[in-house]
Amino acid sequence: MADTGTEPTGFSRRAVLRTLGAGAAVAGAGYAFARAPFAVAAPTPKVRLAWTEVAACHSPLAFGVAKGFYAKHNVDVELFYQGASGQTLIQALATNKADIGAGLVLDWLKPLEQGFDVKLFVGSHGGCQRLLASPASGITTLEGLKGKTIAVADLAGPAKLSFSVTLAKNGIDPDSDVTWQVFPWDLVGEAVHRGDAQALAQFDPWAYGYWKDFNLTQLADTQSKDWTGAACCVLGVNGPFLKANLDAVRRVAAGNLEVHEYTADHPDEVAQWYFDNLKPGMSYERLRDDLAGLTYHDHPVGEALTEQVRIQIEDMKLIKVIDPDTDAAELARRITTNVLA
Repeated sequence: MADTGTEPTGFSRRAVLRTLGAGAAVAGAGYAFARAPFAVAAPTPKVRLAWTEVAACHSPLAFGVAKGFYAKHNVDVELFYQGASGQTLIQALATNKADIGAGLVLDWLKPLEQGFDVKLFVGSHGGCQRLLASPASGITTLEGLKGKTIAVADLAGPAKLSFSVTLAKNGIDPDSDVTWQVFPWDLVGEAVHRGDAQALAQFDPWAYGYWKDFNLTQLADTQSKDWTGAACCVLGVNGPFLKANLDAVRRVAAGNLEVHEYTADHPDEVAQWYFDNLKPGMSYERLRDDLAGLTYHDHPVGEALTEQVRIQIEDMKLIKVIDPDTDAAELARRITTNVLA
């Protein structure tokens, strides 16, 4: 179905926040599956899962709660709105407001390097960040960014970090060859459209909306070239909670794998649920096409997750976010765990 243009295409954070309670509380019948990896036992353990509901790529989490994907594994998942940044995610776990959190790998790495007691245990998807240029700028390649201004919402945010890596790997110094300029979260796209910056780095659904609304040129994303096969979003669990509730975390991991695989095959259904229940101020067609373009089949666990984390630690060393003397393999082993082993 083509985008009809009858729905507003900008993603409204306020609209989502107004309907959070309704969205998180929706109940639905669980799907029937051929095999559950764990025997059902009573009482059902409860787990508080921090998520960012304004990020459409997190929609499988709420869909999974509403449709019984986690309940099928005999775990009661309660969603907790942690805000819209990696800093608030870390705070949610550090202050015991949540047991598990969903966040971008690059938001986790520095706190974990510094000793924050969380273990990453399952990936969710990849591909939800984009580097886009204004057509008026004439920029069509990464090399064309030299000497130009890139709009971002956060200088320490994952979009800026991700594409600093992309630039560095393509012979462009992200510190001296480009200028990163901060704009208010909801004005990053407008900044490029007005000509205040020539390009932007942002994550979906905002980046997807800007790409379509302003006819921007996509220079890179986090599912191709330097980021091929990388899971950008993962679940992390509080260390003390993991020690005391390994079985519950294992059940969350199993449900998470299942619902993200389901999303990979049924992006239309998940997008429709998200649109109906969270009223995002973005058309269903845009949501569906955005989710359909993400790599929901990429949800690593065990050694695969540890290796992906190791690679991203090396990337952070490249742009001087992680100490250059850090042993990436050792750190990756320390901050990940295989709960399904």
